[in-house]
Amino acid sequence: MGIYSLITGRRGPSGFGSASTAEEVTQGIGATHLTATITGGTGGIGMETARVMAKRGAHVVIGARNMGAAEHAKTEILRQNANARVTLLYLDLSSFKSIKAFVHNFHALHLPLNVLINNAGVMFCPYQLSDDGIELQFVTNHIGHFLLTNLLLDTMKTTAKTSGVEGRILNISSIAHIYTYQEGIQFDSINDISCYSDKKSYGQSKLANILHASELSRQVQEEGVNITVNSVHPGLILTNLFQHTALLMRFLKFFSFYLWKNIPQGAATTCYVALHPSLKGVTGKYFADCNEVIPTKLARDDTLAQKLWDFSVKLINSVSKKNYLGFEDTS
Repeated sequence: MGIYSLITGRRGPSGFGSASTAEEVTQGIGATHLTATITGGTGGIGMETARVMAKRGAHVVIGARNMGAAEHAKTEILRQNANARVTLLYLDLSSFKSIKAFVHNFHALHLPLNVLINNAGVMFCPYQLSDDGIELQFVTNHIGHFLLTNLLLDTMKTTAKTSGVEGRILNISSIAHIYTYQEGIQFDSINDISCYSDKKSYGQSKLANILHASELSRQVQEEGVNITVNSVHPGLILTNLFQHTALLMRFLKFFSFYLWKNIPQGAATTCYVALHPSLKGVTGKYFADCNEVIPTKLARDDTLAQKLWDFSVKLINSVSKKNYLGFEDTS
């Protein structure tokens, strides 16, 4: 789409552009037959995504670490739409134990699962290890969503088969995937504080989101499953993600205001890819401003995507001390 389209809001082939809002891109789309799970749907573009999905009729299950914020989000969604169906479940994506508990609690609801939106994330954090001993940005933004997706995948497959409705998985990535370590993913030094960069580590995790979506898309296509998997860059939006660099981001926004979106615009691409009928069967793609765009060469490296998949499985299994995902060890 480019800088010109971002500044002007010029619409692309989809009929939408950077100025389109989540409500606009889903206008007239009915989703009463869908159950959608979204991580981090308690504020910013996550909450707007949840609100609009619920407005279109979907039963929205929000996975949230801050349950107070989740209750506030649900109250606000219901205030605007008394008929909204919203369920809240606790989820800390940096904790394998919490992810497993979330999946158990979701299954206890006996709900189908049509749409999974891996939206939650952290950004530019000072160096920190999770309780499972993994660098916080990498585990929260990639590994946690990798585990969650795979633990919910059988439910999505069953839903797609029994309902005949295409399942959709979305990873919320970022244009920041272009700014990562030279090799893309630091497989041999994920937790190495000596070479840690908060910006490059974030970029690494966002590159991982795209590679994960690409490899999972390849696998479900090969299996013949009626599920699509895509990744999304929502745009530049000043949300709580910037809590560690708030003053710097506000300064930069002052001088580049024409590049930034508001929250309804920031949620548009996610809602478009999650619900729009024109994307039926479209998989393994990367979207920005509600149009398909081409990510970096590293993000299109199928060998790197496979290596990341194998690394993620081994990392999860090594931490959990068992074959947590049920995958064969490829070593």
